Amino acid sequence: MPTDGGSDRIFALQEEVQQLKEAVVSHAVVDQAIGVVVVLGRISPDQGWTVLKEVSQHTNIKLRNVAELILVRGRTGVIPEEIRAALEHALDRAGRTRIPGSPPEA
Repeated sequence: MPTDGGSDRIFALQEEVQQLKEAVVSHAVVDQAIGVVVVLGRISPDQGWTVLKEVSQHTNIKLRNVAELILVRGRTGVIPEEIRAALEHALDRAGRTRIPGSPPEA
């Protein structure tokens, strides 16, 4: 084992690789959640990103965690009330559109 700091460099590089792997996974989760929000709100992907950020800021929950909760909602139909309410408000602010021919909302 080198004593000239080489092992420290290897450790630092291993940590960096792990962080990059986590970032790739996190990015995929956020992208998938944006897709769910786009479909739910009938909004653009850019608006979906904005909605996700707003929900994260208004609930004080990390964006990735909000994204994970939205994905769970997509699979199970269950979402914490705080996230649901913030998501509804953010979608309303984003100006969600209605599908032509759909019945009026009550």
